[in-house]
Amino acid sequence: MKEDFKGFIQVYTGNGKGKTTAALGLALRAAGHGFATYFGQFLKGQRYGELRSVRRLSPLIAIRQFGRRGFVHVTEDPSDEDVRRARRGLEACLRAMLSRKYRLVVLDEINVALYFRLLGREDVERLLDRKPGDVELVLTGRYAPPWLIRRADLVTEMKDRKHYYDRGVCARRGIEK
Repeated sequence: MKEDFKGFIQVYTGNGKGKTTAALGLALRAAGHGFATYFGQFLKGQRYGELRSVRRLSPLIAIRQFGRRGFVHVTEDPSDEDVRRARRGLEACLRAMLSRKYRLVVLDEINVALYFRLLGREDVERLLDRKPGDVELVLTGRYAPPWLIRRADLVTEMKDRKHYYDRGVCARRGIEK
């Protein structure tokens, strides 16, 4: 990688729609300049449209899913399987970030993994502490904790002002999934 590139830590959070989409847009922009992206998706194990699209941009964008089908419920303790998957995902993202192969590393829904106690603050802090200076790191998901917001260089909050979900419209193929 070029030495003159300064990588920052970005956080996309909030209850509004568009956090993953914004990170995918950044990956698309990076690919347009020949920069490789590693996109680790926590809590996602289903087939989303971005998986098909990214295959066409391979090897510039690599996307990996660490979640399983189903949901982690906030009122329940996380299952051992969900914790194992999140830890494996964090390790994979760390390896990708340190590999020198990727200019951009996205930890999609990592904030939610923290919120559901699949990962601890210390786990994510250790990854942030090891970020090379020329890697851009993006952490997405609702519930970004205050310590992460303070640590980030850029924070974008998506605000939900109106959503058709409130009228009973479910996630649609090609738009939300």
